[in-house]
Amino acid sequence: MRRTAIPAGTAEALLLLSERRGLSERPGLSEGQGLSPDTLLLAAYVRVLAAVTGDSSVVTGYLPEDSPEKSPLPLWAALSQGSWAELVTEVAQLADEVGRHAPQALDELRAETGRTEPLFDTVLVAGRAPGPEDLTDGTVLAAGLARSGDRLELVLSHRPDALDGEQADRFAGYLLAALRELAERPGADHQEWSPVPEREVAQQLAEFAGPRRELPDRRVHELFEDQVRLRPDDIAAVHGTESWTYRELNERANRVAHALRRGGLHDEDVVAVVTERNLPWLVAVLAVFKAGGVYLPVEPHFPADRISGMLVRADCRRVLTERDASPGLTEALAGLPAVRADHLDTLLAEHHPVTDPGIPVAAGQSAYIYFTSGSTGAPKGAVCEHAGFLNHLLAKIDDLEITEGRVVAQTAPQCFDISLWQLVAALAVGGRTLIIGQPDILDTARFIETLDTGGVEVLQAVPSYLEVVLTELERSPRALPRLRHVSATGEALKKELVERWFATFPDVALVNAYGLTETSDDTNHEVMRRVPEQASVPLGKPVANVRIHVVDERLRLVPLGSPGEILFSGVCVGRGYVNDEERTRAAFMPDPLLPGERMYRSGDFGRWLPDGRLEFLGRRDAQVKIRGFRIEIGEVENQLLRVDGVRDSAVVVTGEGESRQLVAFHSGEELSDATLLESLGAALPSYMIPSRFRRLDVLPLTANGKIDRKALTRLAGQEESAGDGVELRTGTERRLAELWSQVLKVPAGRIGRASHFFDSGGTSLSMLRLAIALDRVVTPVELQQHPVLAECAALLDRRAAEAPNPGRQPVDSHV
Repeated sequence: MRRTAIPAGTAEALLLLSERRGLSERPGLSEGQGLSPDTLLLAAYVRVLAAVTGDSSVVTGYLPEDSPEKSPLPLWAALSQGSWAELVTEVAQLADEVGRHAPQALDELRAETGRTEPLFDTVLVAGRAPGPEDLTDGTVLAAGLARSGDRLELVLSHRPDALDGEQADRFAGYLLAALRELAERPGADHQEWSPVPEREVAQQLAEFAGPRRELPDRRVHELFEDQVRLRPDDIAAVHGTESWTYRELNERANRVAHALRRGGLHDEDVVAVVTERNLPWLVAVLAVFKAGGVYLPVEPHFPADRISGMLVRADCRRVLTERDASPGLTEALAGLPAVRADHLDTLLAEHHPVTDPGIPVAAGQSAYIYFTSGSTGAPKGAVCEHAGFLNHLLAKIDDLEITEGRVVAQTAPQCFDISLWQLVAALAVGGRTLIIGQPDILDTARFIETLDTGGVEVLQAVPSYLEVVLTELERSPRALPRLRHVSATGEALKKELVERWFATFPDVALVNAYGLTETSDDTNHEVMRRVPEQASVPLGKPVANVRIHVVDERLRLVPLGSPGEILFSGVCVGRGYVNDEERTRAAFMPDPLLPGERMYRSGDFGRWLPDGRLEFLGRRDAQVKIRGFRIEIGEVENQLLRVDGVRDSAVVVTGEGESRQLVAFHSGEELSDATLLESLGAALPSYMIPSRFRRLDVLPLTANGKIDRKALTRLAGQEESAGDGVELRTGTERRLAELWSQVLKVPAGRIGRASHFFDSGGTSLSMLRLAIALDRVVTPVELQQHPVLAECAALLDRRAAEAPNPGRQPVDSHV
């Protein structure tokens, strides 16, 4: 129980309002309004609840004074724009309605609505102070007034296990501030009011910011050059059977850098690198930085339209590539005569100096551009500077304990921003980069063997891939004695996976990393050496020199622990989107709380935990992440609309975790899936292509004329459970269908003989899980080659017949 005296001035003003005296001095309240202090408190109460929950629609329990019912009834309040006086009027009407319906018992209301869970978790009691008896049926907080003459006292009763004393005191402070504002400025817009006091603003800005750190006046490539002088003959990078020393790597990068400058490259000119993930890729990246250029990674497997769009948007005139590396690049360059492409082997064979170019590169110069999915149909190129790049790299080096001699695995695709720190972090401190090829990544057993034989000490992967690795290790245990730190990023990290991780690797730290391409990659690290106590895995505290604001729709700081949009400020924030002023203005802006700093609106929602760690709550827009790739639904829909014959389009997401997939609906002409796949495949990377297409005569609409995405999501789910109509015939087919159901997390009835693994939502990760579940009777490559269930079952039967014990059933396994 917490009792707080309402300051005399505020109490007097509230009593004057309730007694309809002094109203001529209180604009917005009419002479006819009879308002009790409890009604004024109720108005303040719902306004504070809206602020702390981040939701303008509030449900609270309300027990009217002298009510014949012992239990409070729910009061729904939808807060709209208006003055405090108007809010009081609305709330008074709502309270009156609750009073008229009081004879209806709460259990009857639940039965009528079909809800068994508590309808509210807060209560306001009228006419008296609340007590422990009001904390029933899931209620964690009850509020009310105690009155003695002209003295008013705010009384809160709360459950300490759900709301601690500090949180209750803060809530009381918010309520008192709201009452003071209502009493003193009843005509003011209540939406303009914020409950966060100055001391809490100061706490969020100072205590919850990343530690201050003076950055060295060095660029990342210069840190590498320092290591070259210290250890020229140490191994710097390895890929497959090939390895280069620091000297060899540096001399190759220097040759290419000199070639770029002699070829007319100027500071901050964009250079696209189109190679596979190999040692020449590393040479090209370092060369671009050394030459003062801006690195633009381009996947060699991207379609020509995608590559062309990236080069044009970035105003890129130079490309570094390998021979026959990218058919899409060849096609794109045919339509871009101003773009010059150089083969790395040609530049390395030319007689360019092997010495460091020594070109001055300022901390504020652009370092790289990474393209992410864009809602308008065109990808966005996020530009980040060298200072932000260096700040992030040093955070990784510190928190993952990357030191001299440490081996860091490079696993991420080039278009993924995390690929860059994986590539160069070890080189900045005298360690070694091990580039793990895609074939090894797609075969979990080979991947684990590579980690072991390569002596990997630092690894980063998306959680869904870590889950596959753990599944393989649970079936075929293998020690990884050199492994020290593993970072999970790109997807939400679930507590269940953390529990499995520490059960397998109790001495290997697991780091939950969070950040965005626009903020120079990861901004938060939660370094875990044991399973966290709370239900979800926190994002951690900001790294050095990073400031994070959690704000409401008006960009004001929200109360501690309340949900809001996550904004970033400081050296981590990039310049914006290349040659895209409109989308840059929408997301990048000056920080109103920290003059002189840039701020970025992430679109992510989160909240502060009491100890200053951040918790992720979701997205505010149509952006999703599938297998770690950030996808704007709008970009896929816009590309679908460009297909001849498509009139309207909508894309929804089905499934959970690694089984999430895109399902596209369209109206217009009858078009085959092959036609749609071909059209989208010419413009979008494979991870953005929907798994299924469905034509409708007309897309369903909501009452306000918008496409009804909820209806489409339900329809997609119904189709998932419908099956392909082809009955399973053999025991192997039935057992394989059961495994598909477990691996793909889809109803077994949906799977038939003609079902296609990847059309059913399969991914490279779920394919790996299937191979493990089959005890590796077949390889992942063979599964790729036999994606139809009947074909795969026939392959398994052949393998069983070839085995020494032909009676063995290869699919008698589990996931």
